[in-house]
Amino acid sequence: MEFKAVIFDLDGTLVDSLHDIADSMNIVLKNNNFPTHSYEKHQSFIGSGIRSLVHNALPLTHRNEQQIDCCFNEMVKVYRDNCTCKTKSYHGIIELLDTLISQGIKLSVLSNKADELTKKITQKLFPNCFNPVVGLTVEAHKKPNPLVAIEISKNLGIKTEEIIYVGDTGIDMQTANNANMLAVGVSWGFRSKEELISNGAKHVLDNPLDLLKILQ
Repeated sequence: MEFKAVIFDLDGTLVDSLHDIADSMNIVLKNNNFPTHSYEKHQSFIGSGIRSLVHNALPLTHRNEQQIDCCFNEMVKVYRDNCTCKTKSYHGIIELLDTLISQGIKLSVLSNKADELTKKITQKLFPNCFNPVVGLTVEAHKKPNPLVAIEISKNLGIKTEEIIYVGDTGIDMQTANNANMLAVGVSWGFRSKEELISNGAKHVLDNPLDLLKILQ
């Protein structure tokens, strides 16, 4: 199979955003007199969007819709101002993207992060590398729902089976398989190899440049 495009997840795949996400969430928790969490704990919260993160970070006794809505809105504001403070691309990502672009491979980003923030981070760290860049706008459409991934394939004019989807979570692997794309996991992100494989990863990369072997 000749692959013509690669869709990347953002957090844990292209960028290490853990510290900015955790720092912002902890500010919200402190402001509301709730216990904060370690970076390691926050790592298990990431992957299903900010609303899910807020739900998981709140104490069990305060996970009602009103509290979640309040903290979600606060988190979006705090994180908007802090989403590029410590966030950086993983080692080898820039070299990979440069190589893919030189080979004429089309590149896109699909994230469960809010669309505005997905676009802000991607443009700051990878200007003009990806088109389209799509974050979450409708909760019902978030991954592993394949709807948006399939829409991206149509936008690119490329069949889904000719697209590689690269991500770091089981949700990403489910999304790829649901969309009939090649599911490729990465070992440097927020989840384990075991989670990736059990959720349908066909390959797991230990280094970004290993993706080039799959394209050959």
